[in-house]
Amino acid sequence: MSLQWTLVAGFLYGEMAIILLFIAPFISAKTWQRFFRSRFLQVVSQQATWYFAIIFAILALLFLDAIREMRKYSGKEATEHAHLESELQISMRLFRAQRNFYISGFALFLSLVIKRLASLNSKQAQLLAENEAALKQAKSATTTARTLLNNQGAGEDAQNTSNEAHQVELNKLQQEIEAQKKEIESLKKDKEAVVSQAKSLEKEYDRLTEEHRKLQLKVNVSGESKKDE
Repeated sequence: MSLQWTLVAGFLYGEMAIILLFIAPFISAKTWQRFFRSRFLQVVSQQATWYFAIIFAILALLFLDAIREMRKYSGKEATEHAHLESELQISMRLFRAQRNFYISGFALFLSLVIKRLASLNSKQAQLLAENEAALKQAKSATTTARTLLNNQGAGEDAQNTSNEAHQVELNKLQQEIEAQKKEIESLKKDKEAVVSQAKSLEKEYDRLTEEHRKLQLKVNVSGESKKDE
């Protein structure tokens, strides 16, 4: 494997490791939120958009180059059958082009997956914080309402009006909490769907690696048998 594709494969493995960290159950959304708001990332985030665009463009060019190689050797495979060794060489080059196609394609896809997971984790942490704040506010309003109810006196009419206002506020807060819970559940479902796609891509890459190993062994055996002849 050439240097550029070795770097792309290393980048792909790094993306897989980052995705595993994102879906790790022992790292909460609040932890990721604190990490995203750290000073280091605040400085890096100013140039992060440019870095992401440059890396994405490089991967896209490599992806297109792999497609070109696949089309090139696919055409040769259909016309050149004069010699077993040349046919095996063409098959080997075609498989390498296909391998590079999947490596660059998976790297492109996982870069978008990582960006989406980071956004979902940040949004989930924000919603959890808002939910906790709303719960605290609702508890405070409930405590105030109970205190007012226990201290009923001459101003009963005014107090009833205040109790009604607190009840309206409680109902509003409960509605906000329910809406935030539904949004959190939706974010969790989106995150699970993205993780499932990433796992299926990882399995497909492992399968292609095994096929490459078998084909390489076949080429070596063919070369040795030709030398013996």
